[in-house]
Amino acid sequence: MLGPGPETEGTYESDVFDAKIFSRWGRVEFRGTGSVDLFARSGNVDNPDRNWSPWKKVELARSGEAQIPAARYAQWKAVLHSGSVKPLVDSVVLNYLPKNVAPEIDDVTIQMGTRYQPLPKSSTLSTGTDISGSSGSHFESPVPSSHDRDSIGVKWNAHDENDDQLIYSLYYRGDGESRWLLLKDNLTEKAYSFDARLLPDGGYEVKIVASDSPSHSPGEALSAERVSRRFEVHTTPPRIENLTASVESADIHVRFRAGDGFSTIKRAEYSVDAGEWKYVEPVGQLSDAKTEDYDFRVAPEAGKDGASPEHVVVVRVYDRYENMGAAKTIIRGK
Repeated sequence: MLGPGPETEGTYESDVFDAKIFSRWGRVEFRGTGSVDLFARSGNVDNPDRNWSPWKKVELARSGEAQIPAARYAQWKAVLHSGSVKPLVDSVVLNYLPKNVAPEIDDVTIQMGTRYQPLPKSSTLSTGTDISGSSGSHFESPVPSSHDRDSIGVKWNAHDENDDQLIYSLYYRGDGESRWLLLKDNLTEKAYSFDARLLPDGGYEVKIVASDSPSHSPGEALSAERVSRRFEVHTTPPRIENLTASVESADIHVRFRAGDGFSTIKRAEYSVDAGEWKYVEPVGQLSDAKTEDYDFRVAPEAGKDGASPEHVVVVRVYDRYENMGAAKTIIRGK
């Protein structure tokens, strides 16, 4: 209600401030004139009427410490008193230190046959912090990639509630192994690729470790880790054994065995005298084993003047990972 004269006292309460994380509340920086009392309180729910601390007067003339319990939310109140100097509040700054929380790795993805290119140093931009204190969002350029069948690409997503700068380490471990071996550390990008031929054929997992150490003193940093799904590395080509070719009843009779130590044989092809590659199925027709036998006949092109020419027979075999092994044999003319 409005009365006939000015009031001797007025109160203003700030909006509830959300620090997002459990935080310690420090000094209050006040700028204004006249007789003004400042109070502060804190709590862990957004409603100040539910289990918040009582209002605590801030001794501005002394240390200016808020002296309110550590909590996620805080609020301040100014009580203005009339006097010879007009009371005025220009600004109030309540300093706080969020509790450090460990980063989180959301996912880890393995991309076989992918090579990532390093990003320029200026590719990550921050929009800063707005006036309410909310952390600014980050824009990260996608990591450029290219196809390379001999590379293994590892990509991950991670975030930190404190908006700390993160660095990453990449480890790998083979099937049946208990020890993680360091592949690369001090990574700042969220993608890394390496030569698949560094690893023997077999099954593997990779582990990403994220640390917020660039934003904290030694001993205060926290880390998190996440393990990828299992993936398989196979770079050794299949073997071709016992390749023979002979002319029988005007046909070329070809026999050979294909074997692979890790993968099943996917397909086989042959070429005679530099002709087109043609598919050939294994004995039994179904190609579903690590070792397959091949036995087939092909009609050669007729030689000049009825003479029996030499023939060059080349066979090649692919495993499930598209590794290719090849061999050739020559049928000498008579």
